[in-house]
Amino acid sequence: KRQGYDAVVLGCPTYYDDLISSIKWFLLEMRKAGLKGKVGAVFGSYGWKAVLEHMYAPMKNIFEMDMVDPILKKKMTELITEEGKRECKEFGKQIAERIKQQQAK
Repeated sequence: KRQGYDAVVLGCPTYYDDLISSIKWFLLEMRKAGLKGKVGAVFGSYGWKAVLEHMYAPMKNIFEMDMVDPILKKKMTELITEEGKRECKEFGKQIAERIKQQQAK
């Protein structure tokens, strides 16, 4: 039976060296979704320290998702540059390509 989604892509800012509470709650709820083999990706922005691995690790190791590597993590000031915008677009293309690969199986 095919589920109604092909990927889960989570984005989150780093807030005082931690993830925001709603993302932590969402990660707990994701356990119920049966995500094994689904495409996953993580992105986020930070000011001085990125903790986005706290989203990536359970998606890869607990939920056994097919993760797009590496995590897209950018300093807030980098997101508004042309290079930052280009990297964000490239990340989206990588996710789309991974979904296409899975659909071709």
